[in-house]
Amino acid sequence: MPATITEKDQDRIDRRFMAAAIRFSRRNLGLTSTNPSVGTLIVRDDGNGPVIVGRGVTAVGGRPHAETEALAEAGELARGATAYVTLEPCAHHGRTPPCATALVNAGIVRVVGAASDPDPRVSGKGYAILRSAGIGVRERLLAAEAADQLAGYLSRSVNKRPEVILKLALSADGMIGRRGEGQIEITGEVARRQVHAMRAECDAIVVGIGTAIADDPQLTVRLPGLRSRSPARIVLDRLARLPATSKLALSARDVPVFVAACPEGDAANRAELERAGVKFLATESYDGRVALPELLEDLANRGMSRVIVEGGADTARAFLEDELVDRIALFYGPEKIGSDGIAAPIARDHIPAGFRLAREARYGEDIFAEWIRDI
Repeated sequence: MPATITEKDQDRIDRRFMAAAIRFSRRNLGLTSTNPSVGTLIVRDDGNGPVIVGRGVTAVGGRPHAETEALAEAGELARGATAYVTLEPCAHHGRTPPCATALVNAGIVRVVGAASDPDPRVSGKGYAILRSAGIGVRERLLAAEAADQLAGYLSRSVNKRPEVILKLALSADGMIGRRGEGQIEITGEVARRQVHAMRAECDAIVVGIGTAIADDPQLTVRLPGLRSRSPARIVLDRLARLPATSKLALSARDVPVFVAACPEGDAANRAELERAGVKFLATESYDGRVALPELLEDLANRGMSRVIVEGGADTARAFLEDELVDRIALFYGPEKIGSDGIAAPIARDHIPAGFRLAREARYGEDIFAEWIRDI
């Protein structure tokens, strides 16, 4: 049996394993459909210090849940152990019992939870099941860190739309491109690889038709081992102008491409795109552009929880003006573009109110900064 430990030591242990559970939860981020990517660790101490005996993360597609996976790995070692869960265990019945009941049946004696679940079927009910069974519960440990990881799910639950990440690469003088030159390299290889890693954790990438035509991008994940995690590509294209010869259209059967178009779009080009495998999202227009709040609501109904907006300036500005951005990710390259550059609609010295700086990093010669606003 483990020796008696102080409250301070227990807090240190709890924080250590919850931080590990949050890191582990990233494994399937962007792959769990309507369910969140939750991490669970089963930890027991038989006298020689706490040891992880079971790990689980929400499975691809959303089932089984993390608790079920971790308990299966732990087996009988779960009896008498502590479970660290990044989101309150579910309390609602389906074909299988809720995760809170599974923890009780497995003999778990203590549960440490991080983020609260806003789903009314769960909120508070999961912890109530545990407490009624005599299980010790500690709530909201590293809750902000877990909520940051679960922001897509929380946004779908609370705001009824996906989390929107605005990603921009800026030159040293605040430009995102050069007029008439299409796509140009602003940041280095290390930063670009980081962008690909960000894409792999999202459900969709959004660009405007101007960027799609001028840059002819692929918008896929091209990191070794992660190519299969390319998210859907969405083009804001009110008039259905995306060329059927574009890289996006030509790869639509390999990685999904959606065109958000309005009824007044080019019917002939639309038909050609559909033959290439491009799918269309029926959208409304407002002030001469795709109505973004309605589009995001439809994406949430399709099970999308995280979308990353990558271009261009007009598209970024539209999301900002509609107050639909939840996370701002800026990559700064070391070189200036000059007077023929395309000015970014945002920079670190004029971040909208309500955002807070969450993290900074250096990737080679490039600087990264990320701001988030609470849901």
